Amino acid sequence: MNDLSKYALYFLLGGSIVSFSTYLGSQGKSFLAAMASTFPAITGVTFILLYANGGGSTTVDYAKNLLWFVPPWIVYVLAMIMGIPRLGFWPTMVGSLVLYVGCIGLVKMLLR
Repeated sequence: MNDLSKYALYFLLGGSIVSFSTYLGSQGKSFLAAMASTFPAITGVTFILLYANGGGSTTVDYAKNLLWFVPPWIVYVLAMIMGIPRLGFWPTMVGSLVLYVGCIGLVKMLLR
């Protein structure tokens, strides 16, 4: 399989997961939508593909770095929960993303 085919497959896998999660959420099944979004399908597929293409050490390095994104993600989700009722969706979305990126910057500074 050439590189273009591989990346097209990766794109379809990711898009399918997002589409499925959105479908569930639009049907009023928010718990299942949240589970589909956070189910380790994308990271699981990434683990498999990294292992197949780069070996075990590459996969372990990826997994270790992935953990650093958990605290910023929690800040992002909490900001969405608290912000939407007070500010509305779009201002909260922008603010939450700014917080997320800011927290990643903070984590990056702490890792040095």
